Amino acid sequence: MGHKARKRFGQNFLHDPHVIDKILRTIHPKPDDHLVEIGPGQGAITENLLTAANRLDAIELDRDLVRLLENRYGNHPGFRLHSADALKFDFCQLADAGEKLRIIGNLPYNISTPLLFHLLENAYCLQDMHFMLQKEVVERMAAGPGSKTYGRLSVMLQAYCQVQMLFPIGAGAFQPAPKVESAFVRLIPYEKPPFAIENPALFSKVVTQSFSQRRKTLRNTLKELVSTEIMEN
Repeated sequence: MGHKARKRFGQNFLHDPHVIDKILRTIHPKPDDHLVEIGPGQGAITENLLTAANRLDAIELDRDLVRLLENRYGNHPGFRLHSADALKFDFCQLADAGEKLRIIGNLPYNISTPLLFHLLENAYCLQDMHFMLQKEVVERMAAGPGSKTYGRLSVMLQAYCQVQMLFPIGAGAFQPAPKVESAFVRLIPYEKPPFAIENPALFSKVVTQSFSQRRKTLRNTLKELVSTEIMEN
């Protein structure tokens, strides 16, 4: 009997071979890549990633799936499985000195935003990230200034990464089918960010406050953080 998707983990398993092939061609893993897969699930793309790159760390929270993956890939010398919560995982510990990781994942919708922010903290050791996410979230991630979907997520991610929405993925590509459409997105951390952020915590606070009340002017929204004089200057 196969593994039953668990709602509390936000599990929707990818099964469409055409989508899987498109994802693999887009990621284009190479033999010397060090890949990290978040939430490999039942291993829909795990084996192909491992075959192409020969080195793969997998982060999985569901203990039943940990056993399944261990039984299936545990004998491969390049496979390491971590039974852990990706939200608390130190990704950079996996990278050798001077090495950059490539992150791949089908992220649960209920933790996607906090996980993206957690990965930003590890961006210095990441080459790129490829994710399947709720289409609405990807649209917000990649939105440009002035659009209705432009907001905190857009600013925070684009300050540290290039964000590219690559292609949509229909609900039927997953089992069970989610109630929303998905999309595949690429994030490439900047070697040198487009502008310097001397105080990341303050930057995050200002951005969060700026979008907290969209109908108000920035002068009123930020009055507790920025004086009128500084705003005018």
